[in-house]
Amino acid sequence: MVWLWWLGGALVLAVVETLSADLTFIMIAGGALGGAAAAGLGANLTVQVIVFCVVSVLLLFLVRPWAKAQLARRTPHMLTNVEAKIGREATALTAVDIHGGRVLLAGEEWSARLADPQADHPAPPVIPAGAHVRVISVDGAVAVVRSE
Repeated sequence: MVWLWWLGGALVLAVVETLSADLTFIMIAGGALGGAAAAGLGANLTVQVIVFCVVSVLLLFLVRPWAKAQLARRTPHMLTNVEAKIGREATALTAVDIHGGRVLLAGEEWSARLADPQADHPAPPVIPAGAHVRVISVDGAVAVVRSE
């Protein structure tokens, strides 16, 4: 009957893992399953705790690093926050020049300035309101843009 307590502990740890997503609690849950197996085979409580500890430590130090590496390799890199703004199209709300202006970017109003003109992509000295621009970088809270 003690194996049910170990199984319940493993389930609770698995639920906690869904909140942390760090693969720590699921490894300890594996240790609890080891303790449940030891209890199911009739081992005394001392052996059950030893099995729990050994399995947990092995999973934490041998399986967890490998599993995290596999997840990192298979999970696509998602651009977030400022990274997600770079390369997006925006609309000039006011005239935008190298000193400043305002653009509508992803439904939000942003301060903007025109990127320094380059030889391969000459930019007009002022982008008029209503023109479409592309964000090439973000400098603090200012979108640096280039005309489309």
